[in-house]
Amino acid sequence: MKVTVEEHPGLTETEVVIRCQKLDVQVSRILELLRLSDARLTGEKDGQTYVLEEDAVLYIDTVDRDTFLYTADGVYESHLRLYELERQLASRDFLRVSKSAIVNFGQVKSLRPDFGGRLLLTMSNGEVVVANRQYVAAIKSKLGL
Repeated sequence: MKVTVEEHPGLTETEVVIRCQKLDVQVSRILELLRLSDARLTGEKDGQTYVLEEDAVLYIDTVDRDTFLYTADGVYESHLRLYELERQLASRDFLRVSKSAIVNFGQVKSLRPDFGGRLLLTMSNGEVVVANRQYVAAIKSKLGL
């Protein structure tokens, strides 16, 4: 594989061009990595699609096979599954805290132990998200505890 990088100071946006004989597994992996690095969170609300800043998302939750992104401004529905969002946000400050929820740790205000080894995470807007005991070790590791 040949890789060429050209710098053009006058460009306002980065452009990636892939030239290949055919779309094979290696090229597909490259495309997936590029999409993950440039992925945007989008959500629908009132018939419109919104581009959401990652920092603005408090947490992501699944209810009845539908995925929702919660911000201080409202709730947006996503067409992605929770595991897809988890993979997309893995390198950022998001962490899976239950079978149906991912939280933005930059938006966690406090943690409190609960019955059965669970944790209650209070978000910056005052909402509480329950972290199941299976995920508590990962949360403590993220916090350095």
